[in-house]
Amino acid sequence: MVFLYPNISLLYHMNWNSYIKSFQSYLKIERGLSKNTIANYTFDLERLCAFLNENAISISPEKITEETIQQFIYAVSKEVNGRSQARIISGLKSFFTYLIFEDYRSDNPMELIESPKIGRKLPDTLSVDEIDNLIAAIDLSTVEGERNRAILETLYSCGLRVTELITLKISDLFFDEGFIKITGKGNKQRFVPVAKSTQKYIELYKNNIRTQLNIVKGFEDTLFLNRRGKQLTRAMIFTIIKTLAVKINLSKNISPHTLRHSFATHLLENGADLRSIQMMLGHESITTTEIYVHLDRKHLTQILYTFHPRKE
Repeated sequence: MVFLYPNISLLYHMNWNSYIKSFQSYLKIERGLSKNTIANYTFDLERLCAFLNENAISISPEKITEETIQQFIYAVSKEVNGRSQARIISGLKSFFTYLIFEDYRSDNPMELIESPKIGRKLPDTLSVDEIDNLIAAIDLSTVEGERNRAILETLYSCGLRVTELITLKISDLFFDEGFIKITGKGNKQRFVPVAKSTQKYIELYKNNIRTQLNIVKGFEDTLFLNRRGKQLTRAMIFTIIKTLAVKINLSKNISPHTLRHSFATHLLENGADLRSIQMMLGHESITTTEIYVHLDRKHLTQILYTFHPRKE
């Protein structure tokens, strides 16, 4: 592990390092969290360690008090927005809950610390025309063109997270049944319907482009590969989409997640029920899915006037 803050050696003599490593193992093995999530939790703990060291506060994870953590959060609040502050608080709560679980502490110093009140951030979405324009802008004369079209079609038609896309396996494709198997957060698996048109684009890439690659050992079953025959990175998917957005002069700030949001929003607008959308997105709680209800009030108003018995 390479730590982002160089001046924390003193604190790491006080066992912060061993506790953080144990916490990382717990998050990975017992909670099944992704590498990205674990990295975020670790970053927040490193940030706390840096604060303690900069202020010459020598205290171990078992002894740190609510007052000291409040000082840290106050300092952080000057540097980050409310949403980032809430994430830091959530991560620290998880860490100290873990210490209690392992009998390192009997109390949680985060118990009375509240996260800042923040409204739900409504996700950006694209119209169907904007998505069509993005896909139409792909240069199919290049080797990567067929792959990129299959990637965008899969992101949008199946509502995948970017990590779910890049880890998708050929053995996860059940086209005869009309589904793909997705491994989501916490290694939870779900089956998502896949449209015939999307199946066609995946097959074109898989049979005509992917077969020409010199595939590196260990990636034989990975569906989407880079030109070196390895799994694509999250950053590469972001780059593909950002480049296409610039190409069509799209003013919106979009990411792979924008296609996922658009998938859910368009389903809702066309009459899909929230429970079905929740299952396809892999949301653990339907309250997460309910954010899409707030996206298009004009559409919901039209539904009311169309279907309610007292619409007059």
